[in-house]
Amino acid sequence: MTCFLTMLWSCGGDDDICESGEGTPRMKVAFKSMESGKARTLDSLNVAVDYGSGKVDLGWQTKIESRLIPLRVDDSPYTDVYFKVSAKGAESKVRVKYTTQSTYVSPGCGIKKAYENLTSELITPNPVQKLEAGQNQIENEDKTNLYLLF
Repeated sequence: MTCFLTMLWSCGGDDDICESGEGTPRMKVAFKSMESGKARTLDSLNVAVDYGSGKVDLGWQTKIESRLIPLRVDDSPYTDVYFKVSAKGAESKVRVKYTTQSTYVSPGCGIKKAYENLTSELITPNPVQKLEAGQNQIENEDKTNLYLLF
């Protein structure tokens, strides 16, 4: 009985849970003022992303300095991201293009995608006026990959 309980208790290994940022990282977006070029805090921001089957609303955040946005994990070479600063206001569309590289992490995490050669294009301006590139690869969520100028 003791052997059975010990064996049952030890079956759950560290590979069962995906911890400590081992999964696919998200793109970090920060904001700047168009006039001064300095970092800016937005009163509110709504983000929606098209993952290939229509827009998915990621919700509103208030008093925001940066936002982490998950990109597509299929084989698409781009993700369309939509930004709004007011509920009834205009919506900007930004297309983020990249190449991906897959790496096996563990049974619990599966495969991790790394995004490289990031480029962004402002398809629909207002409220976003301009884009500024940050780090052009996403390996973790520490560095800003894209700046939106308002």
